[in-house]
Amino acid sequence: MQTKMKTYSVIPFLLFILVACVTINIYFPAAAVEKAADQIVQETWGDNGAQPVPDKQEKQGLLNYWNRVAGFIIGPSTAHAQEADINVTTPAIRALKGTIADRAGSIKPYMDTGNVGIGGNGLLVVRTTDGLSLKDKAAVTRLVDAENKDRMALYREIAEANGFSPDRIADIQRIFAASWIKQARGGWWVQSEGGAWSQR
Repeated sequence: MQTKMKTYSVIPFLLFILVACVTINIYFPAAAVEKAADQIVQETWGDNGAQPVPDKQEKQGLLNYWNRVAGFIIGPSTAHAQEADINVTTPAIRALKGTIADRAGSIKPYMDTGNVGIGGNGLLVVRTTDGLSLKDKAAVTRLVDAENKDRMALYREIAEANGFSPDRIADIQRIFAASWIKQARGGWWVQSEGGAWSQR
């Protein structure tokens, strides 16, 4: 009887540990990804040069409160992990950022004329080829295809560098899409989630 009582008293503790582990495994630092996305978009496509990374010690009120609670319940390592920035400095990520930045000057004129727009998924879209020569039509198609390939590769590399599961690539893309659209130049065409096009 005494053995059964001991076993039953251990079960809640084991369940608590299991829940804590699940919490750690499913955590996705959306705020850190958003900060990284804004920085990368500014660095690669921004008109005013790279902006400084926000202070790592910047607090977010309620989020910090819950981080402290999480640290008390499931240990300080998880709380610190939630506040940490993600890794976007691997050689592969740096190379992709460089390629995207180098290509931006060739694509922006087509964005200015409205031939190319930013789709709701953050990828570029050839909206119209009106006013383009055959040579320019081929060039813009190549540029857009190469840009979209690099953007998707960037999202995959960010997921891999930070140990995110492959299904998180879609979350990274969604966060980056919001940043590409948010930082679009005035007059550029952007697409809403519903598929409608409008100018910034």
